[in-house]
Amino acid sequence: CLKKFKCGFAKQLSEEVQTLGLTCEVIDMKEYDPDDRLADECTSRSVCVFIVATYTDGQPTENAEWFCKWLEEASTDFRYGNTYLKGLRYAVFGLGNSVYVGHYNTVGKNVDKWLWMLSGVRIMTRGEGDCNVVKSRNGSVQADFEAWKVKFLNRLQNLVKGDKKSCSGNCKNGGSCKNKRKDGHGQEEEEDAVTRQNDGSEVMDGRLLSHGWCLKAKLNGVKKVEDEGERREMITPALREALTKQGYKLIGSHSGVKLCRWTKSMLRGRGGCYKHTFYGIESHRCMETTPSLACANKCVFCWRHHTNPVGTEWRWKMDPPEKILQDSLEKHENMIRQFRGVPGVKPERYEEGLAVKHCALSLVGEPIMYPEINTFLRLLHSHRISSFLVTNAQFPQEIRSLVPVTQLYVSVDASTKDSLKKIDRPLFKDFWPRFQDSLRALGEKRQRTVYRLTLVKAWNVEEMQAYSELIALGQPDFIEVKGVTYCGESSASSLTMANVPWHQEVVAFVQQLADMLPQYEIACEHEHSNCLLIAHTKFKVDGEWWTWIDYERFQELVQVHEDSGGQQSFSALDYVAKTPRWALFGAEEQGFDPNDTRFQRRNKTKDISGC
Repeated sequence: CLKKFKCGFAKQLSEEVQTLGLTCEVIDMKEYDPDDRLADECTSRSVCVFIVATYTDGQPTENAEWFCKWLEEASTDFRYGNTYLKGLRYAVFGLGNSVYVGHYNTVGKNVDKWLWMLSGVRIMTRGEGDCNVVKSRNGSVQADFEAWKVKFLNRLQNLVKGDKKSCSGNCKNGGSCKNKRKDGHGQEEEEDAVTRQNDGSEVMDGRLLSHGWCLKAKLNGVKKVEDEGERREMITPALREALTKQGYKLIGSHSGVKLCRWTKSMLRGRGGCYKHTFYGIESHRCMETTPSLACANKCVFCWRHHTNPVGTEWRWKMDPPEKILQDSLEKHENMIRQFRGVPGVKPERYEEGLAVKHCALSLVGEPIMYPEINTFLRLLHSHRISSFLVTNAQFPQEIRSLVPVTQLYVSVDASTKDSLKKIDRPLFKDFWPRFQDSLRALGEKRQRTVYRLTLVKAWNVEEMQAYSELIALGQPDFIEVKGVTYCGESSASSLTMANVPWHQEVVAFVQQLADMLPQYEIACEHEHSNCLLIAHTKFKVDGEWWTWIDYERFQELVQVHEDSGGQQSFSALDYVAKTPRWALFGAEEQGFDPNDTRFQRRNKTKDISGC
């Protein structure tokens, strides 16, 4: 019964809507990306009608599975917020069979509920079509739909005319009611009149999403354009509270800074992070920050337990880069000042720590999403601060347009399409082509580039050949291989300590991988953070590794580059420095700086985390 009406109702409604003077387009729902497009419907004055069927065991049809899964997750994911779809006007018609008592019209009811939970505005009561002729309200599923369709078309005409129902008296507006709702399951009709333009014309976009099809209806008029003043802030009050509890110092409406544990460690003379070992960073002078807390992935090993927002494009208010950098430096300095006089803190390192020399744009989220990321990078360099930028390989064009970065990272958390989807849980539907193109974009860069591989035991450590193919695709200067860090239990991830590989297992993986790469060798090791560095042999001169960075030389080169308007370029080999013996793979120190004293916690699980 349901298959018979799969697309018929959508086409019927499309034809009827066209008689109202609206142009319509029928689209297969499997081609509709909710993350990219639903939020746009909220600001384009859309009316969305969802015609969904319930199949076996209360499940949606195959081509509606992804849409329903996304909607369900978004409705309970506080990173989206319960106002994510505020402004979206919608109606739902469900198809089912009341013979299946426990699952009758489950999908229609759920879609209606999830949209409501995200602050969608229901323009009319949910309709239900019953294939059980005996119990059908109107004698057949076709008759059920016809009865609902008449009501919907009347409602649509009222919206076009700007008609509003009078308020019941419960509305805060005291006049016409825009939002009248009972609860997530309620069937109270909700009203939202069409927006009128200054010239008196009216604008209305509508979509009909069925279990197989989508109808797009548009009334001729001037489309309302969202301006900066109407955009919402990325950090909601709930997010601000959650991130503040985790130790973030939030900046403006979308940025943050946090003191890395390795900064604290090096202030005390207890050793620096792996970037100190591999590249000569002074960990106590490194600021970990981000100009964008939002991310396009929901990785299973997310350190922040997914308390940051998600999205595939910038749709929030935007703070100026000058303000972000100024506040970041100020808040970072204030955090360093808290260590003044603390037992064990070395006075000379405390004084050095007050002057930031390095910036790790890897705190959380996707810094490259920030529209003014290039301006932010230039500001860092103008302050003689080196830049270490990490991206999750979902924004290839943004990578290509980046100005020179001291060291540019791409996270390569898996080597196949299936495992990447399982581990990173990307929001982009075309995540795999984006991932591959991001690696190609990295290969076009002349400055230092890095693949960052995170090994998750029982998830991605068996994909050796596929990893080597990805390395050939982007030909990075360096490959960092690190065992995943377990950050405690989280409802957002199934990761446990069993997924954390031992250091010996990481070493074995790296040795096998290096053997498959003719132009690469293992260069450095940082056993303390369970991490090794594979480097291109061009950084090995006369048998000695030069993986460290001459930071002063980089600042000189990037200044010449800027002064020439980008005409004077430079390469990774132009600002190298010799790697000390203790940092090399196979050294007795295993990457621990002999100038410091290693500190081991007693009666606690070995801490292998890193920044």
